[in-house]
Amino acid sequence: MPEIMVTVEHEVGLHARPASLFVKKAMAYKSDITVNCNGRSANAKSILSVLTLGAHKGSEIEIVAEGEDAEEALAGLKALVDDNFGEG
Repeated sequence: MPEIMVTVEHEVGLHARPASLFVKKAMAYKSDITVNCNGRSANAKSILSVLTLGAHKGSEIEIVAEGEDAEEALAGLKALVDDNFGEG
């Protein structure tokens, strides 16, 4: 099962707008995607689940994908986080 580690650098962390963008991106893939942070695990396709992670600025998150487009999903989500959720 492929996985990656990324650091959230957005000012508000993985909350509100960044979380909604993350979930929207995750939903574009067929794979099952899980996000792990601070000892918690969340379904990347559920906004409520992602918000419960408490991922703040500087938090390192692990993204795990399983399915036919897992590698593509990880690359897309990494790019989104690395681009600071579209805020460069």
